[in-house]
Amino acid sequence: MKKRTDLWKMVSMVMLSAVLVAGCSKGESASETAPASVLKDGKYDPPFTITIAKQQDENAGKYINGETLNDNVLTRWGEQNLGIKIQTTLLGGDASQYNTKLRLALTGSEKLPDVLPVYDTMLVNDLIESGQVKEITEDISTYMPDRIKEIYKQYPTTFNPVVREGKVYGMAIAPNLTEGEVMLIRQDWLDRLNLEAPTTIDEFEQVIVAFTNEDPDGNGKKDTYGFTFSGKDSYNTGWVSDPVMIFSAYTGKHLPRQWHNDNGKLTYGSVAPGNKEALAKLRDWYAKGYLNKELATQGAWDALSDFTEGKAGIIIGRPWLYDSVKDVEKNVDGAKISAYPTIQGVNGDKTYQSAQLNDGVFMFNKDFQNMEAFFLYYDKMYDAAFSTGDFKYGYAQGYDYDIVNDEVTFDPTKFNTPLEAVQGVGKMAFTKNTPSVDGPGQSYYDLANGVKADTGVLIQSASKDQTTQDGYRISYENRDVLLPNEFNGPPTPTMQNVWEQLTTMEQETFTKIIYGNEPLEAFDTFVKQWHEKGGDTVIEEVNEWYNQASETDVMTLMNLK
Repeated sequence: MKKRTDLWKMVSMVMLSAVLVAGCSKGESASETAPASVLKDGKYDPPFTITIAKQQDENAGKYINGETLNDNVLTRWGEQNLGIKIQTTLLGGDASQYNTKLRLALTGSEKLPDVLPVYDTMLVNDLIESGQVKEITEDISTYMPDRIKEIYKQYPTTFNPVVREGKVYGMAIAPNLTEGEVMLIRQDWLDRLNLEAPTTIDEFEQVIVAFTNEDPDGNGKKDTYGFTFSGKDSYNTGWVSDPVMIFSAYTGKHLPRQWHNDNGKLTYGSVAPGNKEALAKLRDWYAKGYLNKELATQGAWDALSDFTEGKAGIIIGRPWLYDSVKDVEKNVDGAKISAYPTIQGVNGDKTYQSAQLNDGVFMFNKDFQNMEAFFLYYDKMYDAAFSTGDFKYGYAQGYDYDIVNDEVTFDPTKFNTPLEAVQGVGKMAFTKNTPSVDGPGQSYYDLANGVKADTGVLIQSASKDQTTQDGYRISYENRDVLLPNEFNGPPTPTMQNVWEQLTTMEQETFTKIIYGNEPLEAFDTFVKQWHEKGGDTVIEEVNEWYNQASETDVMTLMNLK
C-alpha cells in the first residue's frame, strides 16, 4: 500500500507541475515562472493555490483586524503551514444566488473553481451529467486520511447522490449525525401550576391546556397559550419551531415530508396512516386556543417570537435554540426555561425526528489534479473536532478561543482583547459549517457523566449555559430517534413535473384541517389524489433510484470497508 501511495505522490507532483506549466503565459517557460511544488514534511514548496466556491451564510464573512475573504487568519495559516493558499473565486451570498452562480459557471461563463461545495441535489446531478466534475473513487481510496475514512465509513448512504454507474463523483461535506430536538418549556410556569414536564400526548395536552387557561404568568390576564410552532412551509421543519413530534406520536417513523425505508421499500410519510389522527388532535387544540394562532403564516424563525415574548410556554427545536429564546429570562421576572425530551408516541414508543447527516457535498473540477493536497488541508480542518494538532483548542487564538491566565476560554468577552462574539474561523475554509465528530452531543453526555473538560471540544461544551448542555445531553441520550431522509437523490423525472403541486396540496390540506376550514375527511381525499396525481409514479421512481444507488459496492472500491 505504501508503494502505491508513493507512486501516487510522484504522479501528483508531475501533474501539479503540468498544471503550473499550463498556467504560464506569453511564452514564459515553467522554469522561469513556476517551479514544481513538492510535498515535503507535510508542506508544499513552493506554495500553490486551490480555488474554491463558497456560499456565504449569515454567520460567515465576519472578519476582524482588517481581514478579508481571501486574506485572513486561516488562509495565511494554510499558506504558511501547508504551502496551500485557499482562494475563493466563486462566491454566493445565499443559497439561491450561489446555485445560480454555479449554474452559470456550468455553462462555461466562468471557470469552475477546483473545489465546489454543492448543496442542491438537482445541481449535483447536473454537474455529474455535464462531465465537468471529477470522478474521485480512486482518490478517496488513495488519499483520504485514515481518521477521516473512519468517519465516512459510518455514513455510506451519503454517497448515494454522487454515484453513477459504480463511480463516485463527490463526497459528503463533513458527515456527522447532528443534534436532535428537545422541548424547551417555561419551567416557572410548570412550577407555578404544580405540573410536571409531559411525557405522553395526554400529559402534553394537560400542560398546554393549563398554560392557556390557568394564568401561568400570574398577571391576571388570559394572554398565554401552550405550544408555538411553524406550519408555513412544512409540518416537519427539522430544526426549530417543529411540530413533527405530534405527528410522530401517531405515525411512528413515518414523518411528514420524509421518505422512510419500510421493510425494503421507501414510503412517503405525509400519506401514512396516523396523520389523520395527528391532524384531528391539532385541529382540536387550535380551536381551543392552545396553539399559535398564526402558525400557517409564520416561518420557523418567526414562530419563536411568542415564546421569547413570554406568550407561549413550549417550543421544540435543536438545543442551541435556547440561545435564541433565552431573552425571555431577562425580559420577564422569574422566567426560567428547561430542556426536556420529546414525548412518547400513543403506542408507547418514542417519537421520531428528521436527522441531518451532512450539509451538501464536495465536488471537484475535472481538471483539478491535487486531491492529495485537498485531503491534506481537509484533514487539518478536522483537528478542531478531534482536539489535536494546531487546532486542538480552536482555529485561532484571539478569534474563536483565547488563553487567559493559562486557562482556555471560549467566552469572547473574557479574551485578552475582548470581542462581542467569537469569530467563525472554521467558516473561512471550504464550507458553511465546521467539521464535527461530536454526533448529537457526545461531549455534553460525557461531561454530564463526570468526564473532565480537558480537551478543546470538552472545554467549549462546558462553556455553554446549563440549559443548552442539558439539551445536548438529552439529544445524545435519545439519538436513536433521529431518522435520516432515505431519499437524498435528485428529483425524479415525475417529481420535476408534479412535486411542487403535490406538496402544495399537502400543505394546504393539512393547514385547512387544523384551522377547521376543511373537514377531517379532507385528509382521505388528499391521500387519494396524491397517489392519483403522480404520487404512485414518484414512489416507483424513488425506489428505482434507491435500488440503483446501492447496486455497486462503492464503499469497497473507495477502501471504506
